Amino acid sequence: MSGRVFITGASGFIGRALGDRFARDGYEVRGVDVAADPARGVVAGDVGAPGAWQDHAAGSDLVIHTAAIVSMSGADPRAVWRVNALGTKHVLDAATRAAGGATRVVHLSSVTVFGFAFPDGVDESYPTEPNGVPYVDTKIASEALVLRAHAAGEVPCAIVRPGDVYGPRSRPWTLLPVEEIERRRFVLPARGRGVFSPVFIDNLVDGIVLAATHPDGAGGVFTLSDGVGVTTAEFFGHYARMLGRRLATLPTGPSRALASAAALGARVARQETEINASAARYLARTGTYSIARARDVLGYAPAVSLEDGMARTEAWLRAEGRVPAS
Repeated sequence: MSGRVFITGASGFIGRALGDRFARDGYEVRGVDVAADPARGVVAGDVGAPGAWQDHAAGSDLVIHTAAIVSMSGADPRAVWRVNALGTKHVLDAATRAAGGATRVVHLSSVTVFGFAFPDGVDESYPTEPNGVPYVDTKIASEALVLRAHAAGEVPCAIVRPGDVYGPRSRPWTLLPVEEIERRRFVLPARGRGVFSPVFIDNLVDGIVLAATHPDGAGGVFTLSDGVGVTTAEFFGHYARMLGRRLATLPTGPSRALASAAALGARVARQETEINASAARYLARTGTYSIARARDVLGYAPAVSLEDGMARTEAWLRAEGRVPAS
């Protein structure tokens, strides 16, 4: 493979992993993030506003849109909408203005668009559900923009809905849980019986590359996970073991009340936190997500198991001094 790829959120967890992969595959990689990184072809820009960063996408064959405010916290809904929804429009505008037009835009959405209560094995035919959480609602809005651009013939598009992405450098599902477990502030709702749908970063990158390059990827919406559902106690238990800690669990009701109190305390202290009632609701899910469409259309097959992914993650955490040396 070869060509030019433009990545938004290019210095983020997923964006950086994608850039490394496309570079290894022979692509010229460019991107935009809040801070420039000239060595990696990344310019500074705010996707929430049109600007010179859009010109940096000129001549790109592929545009991969990962930039977003990813949070279940009480972030300013308007700020989340500005980046996640309006930012998607600006990325689509840049892709259509690229010399000759990009051959495909891949938009990273989220499995949260299914809401927090859905049938087990839910697939892409199930309706999305706004639930008042700004991150969820703006991801639904951004998907509508992408599908409209594709249907209008402006630019071929594909949408990827990642599961719970973990691995080296993952903030929400590796670094933050490790920090909270270490501080003894991590409490699982539903007594740890909620269902978690992990996707190791390398598996996700494989799937995104397929969505970007497979002839049948255009126009598709694809859920990408490791294809398994595990209890939250099992998943986060790996981190607890690394730290020599025991996981705390509560019934869902008390855990949500505790999370709400923690969020209020953080606001009073003007501190950032991802501990809140919405996060507790999310970790109390009972359903899994089907990856059948990605498998059947794209040939997606997760290569890294949870055990192998956690072993790689543990090695990185130990090398970074985030967990004690064994």
